[in-house]
Amino acid sequence: MKHNGLLIVKVGGGAGIDIEAVCDDLARLSAERPLLVVHGVSETMNRLCAERGIQTQMLTSPGGHSSRYTPPALRDVYVQAAEAENARLVAGLRARAVSTAGFVGAAVAINAQRKVAIRAVLNGRARIVRDDHSGKIHNVDTQPLLDALQAGHVPVLPPMANSADGLLNVDGDRAGAAVAGALAAQAYLILSNVRGLYRNFPDEMSFVAQVPMTQLDEASEWAQGRMKRKVLAAQEALAAGVPMVIIGDGRAAKPVARALAGAGTRFTA
Repeated sequence: MKHNGLLIVKVGGGAGIDIEAVCDDLARLSAERPLLVVHGVSETMNRLCAERGIQTQMLTSPGGHSSRYTPPALRDVYVQAAEAENARLVAGLRARAVSTAGFVGAAVAINAQRKVAIRAVLNGRARIVRDDHSGKIHNVDTQPLLDALQAGHVPVLPPMANSADGLLNVDGDRAGAAVAGALAAQAYLILSNVRGLYRNFPDEMSFVAQVPMTQLDEASEWAQGRMKRKVLAAQEALAAGVPMVIIGDGRAAKPVARALAGAGTRFTA
């Protein structure tokens, strides 16, 4: 189902994102068009783990994609971090007179299946990981999101999904892509703590401003680290019918407006 002019904004959870500037921009934009916000959780998760003396680890797939290792004990911390970050964004938008709806707890709108056997590198060793509580998204419960949008609210979604194994950690960039595709959004904006995609990061001369669909394979090869997930999310959103995906800088003043005006990297169908 289509909601005319809908913009999906993924607010990165990494260090350096200017949440106040993002909320200022989203508040201005909410008066002009329907918005839905998906957010990350990485910095909040790192802080909670550090406070509790919990070591965090990353899984790296054979294709070079990295994700947070989420065994059962860490899943509970992840849920707390996601809910805390959701509450922070909801409060920031409400403080700017934006009507919002936080989709946490029983309202989580993304559904996934737990990855029961992941081939990955963990602590430098290749192994099969069987206790990770991350998930592969298989659908989005669109009706509650459409109802919220119709009522004039800005839905705010965490990077979590329902499953038969309880709440799961899902990649926020790909969650945003799934929601954008399911709601036939007009555009999907990923705000990160970098300017966008580079052929040879961090060489500014190698910055990539435009990526047509025909160049997505090359873009995947250029991307390093977490940027690989963002390029994959862009690919998935375009494949689902979203006309445009932008990776923009969430550290800048007016980050949403700047990205929509042409800053960042644009992926087009």
